[in-house]
Amino acid sequence: MWPFGGQVQQFRVHYKDETAIEKLSLELQKKLEAYFLPTGKQLAIVCIGTDRSTGDSLGPLTGTLLSRAYPTIPVFGTLDDPVHAANLSEKLTEINYMLKKPFIIAIDACLGQTESIGYLSFKDGALKPGTGVNKDLPEIGDMNIVGIVNVGGFMEYFVLQNTRLNLVMQMAELLSTCLGKAILSLSMFLPQTNAAASKWLE
Repeated sequence: MWPFGGQVQQFRVHYKDETAIEKLSLELQKKLEAYFLPTGKQLAIVCIGTDRSTGDSLGPLTGTLLSRAYPTIPVFGTLDDPVHAANLSEKLTEINYMLKKPFIIAIDACLGQTESIGYLSFKDGALKPGTGVNKDLPEIGDMNIVGIVNVGGFMEYFVLQNTRLNLVMQMAELLSTCLGKAILSLSMFLPQTNAAASKWLE
């Protein structure tokens, strides 16, 4: 879980915005074309969180929906196999071994101000999960997307446990759709994605 406000905001959209899918998909596509494709790396979507906490389940819910709808995309962090505080370092080692210096888009939930709840915020660079609940975890990601699921600043664990599942589920559905559309729009990337996904999912 990431504390909103720790990075310079670059793009954000509310999940109820009628044009949210179009806006976020286009932003993702532009960033991938500019920063991912020139690297020649393999893409990995790493969805951080746990289904043991409603507010912190945005990552694994997104990972599950994305992997089911777009099975050719290498996704790490699902309801069946979550990436969370207890195994993040181990999972990062596995991902780097399997995909050889991957280009990572990290997904996580965060807490923020009341007026920011429901926003998905897209930034360049790594995020440092766990700092919102005082955990020291490694930074992850060449890009990251965080979803503001509730109010931060006081009793974060309690707040996360009492976050509405409906909100988190709708944000996860939107995010998985946007990621899938943006990634599959990059025809140059598809052969690399298929190879990476099939290797990992065997």
